[in-house]
Amino acid sequence: MSNQLARRSFLVSSAVAGVSASQAQPASRPGTLPVPGRLPLLLFSKHLHWADFNTCAAIFHEIGAEGIDLTVRKNGHVEPERVREDLPRAVEIFRKAGTPVAMITTDIRTADSPHALPILETAKALGITHYRWSDFVYDPAKPIPEQLRAFKPKIAELAKLNAKLGMTAMYHIHSGFNRLGSCVWDLWELIRDENPNAVSFNYDIGHATVEGGFGGWMNTLRLALPYTRGTAVKDFVWEKNAKGQWRPRWCPLGEGMVDFAGYFGLLKNAKVPMPLQLHLEYDELGAAAHGSKQLDMPRERVVAMLKRDVTRLKEMRAKAGLDT
Repeated sequence: MSNQLARRSFLVSSAVAGVSASQAQPASRPGTLPVPGRLPLLLFSKHLHWADFNTCAAIFHEIGAEGIDLTVRKNGHVEPERVREDLPRAVEIFRKAGTPVAMITTDIRTADSPHALPILETAKALGITHYRWSDFVYDPAKPIPEQLRAFKPKIAELAKLNAKLGMTAMYHIHSGFNRLGSCVWDLWELIRDENPNAVSFNYDIGHATVEGGFGGWMNTLRLALPYTRGTAVKDFVWEKNAKGQWRPRWCPLGEGMVDFAGYFGLLKNAKVPMPLQLHLEYDELGAAAHGSKQLDMPRERVVAMLKRDVTRLKEMRAKAGLDT
């Protein structure tokens, strides 16, 4: 049995290496992207969980996405335990369709997270150096300074692993309750002394505007930008829910409160290229907004909404002079 396992491991490693040699674009240093441009536009594959790799590849090409942020996490396009088998296959299919996998979104939170090493080693072998890093949650019963001290060595260990492998982890900031990074300053304190090509921000302008709607997001983006290696977009309006509570409601790009002109104006100060990820989590998109494996509306309607927001984002980027 041990010989069989060793042989299987060798074959899997050889398969990954073979794909890498034929189509990967290995990074010369951490932070290099396989897609050209200062802000290459990626679509989050969560919205196409209902489609197989070949269907996804055709749709991404049709709507004009320049790259893919592929889910490599539980219930994603690639299940973590199958990363060595399925990620090379996905990368090859998307490459042939002309829309490369430029980053992956994972459940990796710490260096010892389940499947962390196989995911990162496989991605790196395929020329993918950027990945979204899962966020930490505060315990509301404990003092925040105490929790920050506990988070710091975990982040340092992940930074060490990424530096060794040549990978860039991007921490996606979310709005909401008890989430490290929602106010940005807390995460900045934890990564400010680390190499930003190893651990960095994935700055989401939608979530940042929820938490700092008038001018706070400008301060946090200015603070985070030197430590940012990826950025995501979505739009929203404030609305009362059924309980009468004010909550953000996500909406199509340009129909909400996000100051995209100001956001892109500040992104001109970015010193390194970074993936610009489009997230469409509004209710009009139905089940596809939430990563469902089944659609609840005609496929053509979903694709039309994806294409509309890709086009709008390209227009915003071009207006800011950031499309090259």
